[in-house]
Amino acid sequence: MDGRRGHALVFAACSTSRLVMLLTRLTTDVFGILTISLVLLAVVLGLVCIFHSLYFQFCIRRRHYPQLNYFNGPWVSRIILIIICIWWGFGEIIRLSYLKSKIVSDQAWQKTICKFYVVSNLGFAEPSMFLLLSFLLHAALQESGTLSPRWNRKTLSYVLLCCIPILSMHFALVSFGPKYNNEVSSAKKRNIAKFFRYVGSSSNGDTICMYPLLSTIILACFYVLLIGYVIYICTRLLSLVINQGLRRRIYVLVTPVIILPSRAALLSLSILPPPGNWLYEGIVFLAFFVLLSSITVGVFMLVYFPVADSLALRNVGHVETEGIPYDDYYYDGVSLISNQTHQDVISDESPMRASIPF
Repeated sequence: MDGRRGHALVFAACSTSRLVMLLTRLTTDVFGILTISLVLLAVVLGLVCIFHSLYFQFCIRRRHYPQLNYFNGPWVSRIILIIICIWWGFGEIIRLSYLKSKIVSDQAWQKTICKFYVVSNLGFAEPSMFLLLSFLLHAALQESGTLSPRWNRKTLSYVLLCCIPILSMHFALVSFGPKYNNEVSSAKKRNIAKFFRYVGSSSNGDTICMYPLLSTIILACFYVLLIGYVIYICTRLLSLVINQGLRRRIYVLVTPVIILPSRAALLSLSILPPPGNWLYEGIVFLAFFVLLSSITVGVFMLVYFPVADSLALRNVGHVETEGIPYDDYYYDGVSLISNQTHQDVISDESPMRASIPF
């Protein structure tokens, strides 16, 4: 009797274990497919934005619409922003255990991919995307700086300078992290390992890319500084803007930046469940979706809509710009200090809404 009961318990335990493994595998596949689909959709939208920017620049260069040159000053920074976004999406795809185990079978290479992901995405792509977005937003406050070819070079230089400390810290993290991951003999070292651990193993032996707690703390500090900077810019813009359409765009731009701390909170929670667990995959996917949503809104507001609005000016046959001094028009029309003539062009009833850098 006891033997039968023992066999029944063993059978139930095996069945439960198989069910958990099946659920984990199914969850990993579902979130992996969703992540790949969303990234590919974002890449397509990014390529459309690049095409619009290049087409607009082509029209200006060919002298079809020279009067619109002041609206496309930051076109290089816009394109580089989208390229970095695509690079970030590529990193989000290769970190997936759903795809990584199918492409690379060697465990050492899988760990190298996780190391690359931490340095590339968390250390460079993510901060640089939001820095570029904030600088593009700040361009609306400048008089004519974005019209200078040096503006793009200076902006990209500032982004690199700001990213170097974050990139260096993440590089040091993945360099010294394995030392603590291997020395887990004591509880103290196990707690320290949570700050550096960027790779783990699931119940079925797959290598899982993890988010080190120290990396999350670094990003959280960056988010706090970013939110303060963006709110400062938007407050100044709101004091200058009289167009209701522009005010709505500013509110839309602030919202995805404010929710960025929720991504840091989700990443910090990802160290609690076992790597590869369905709960872990769900938390990581939500953190990915928060960032993807924020970037998508920023790109549309600061890249796609400004170019689309400017292209809409082609249908306005009475654009009175040729007689207006170059710097004066840019300051009035682009820096949001609008006189009555420009209010008629970009009023709430106008179909082009707000043809300015954001």
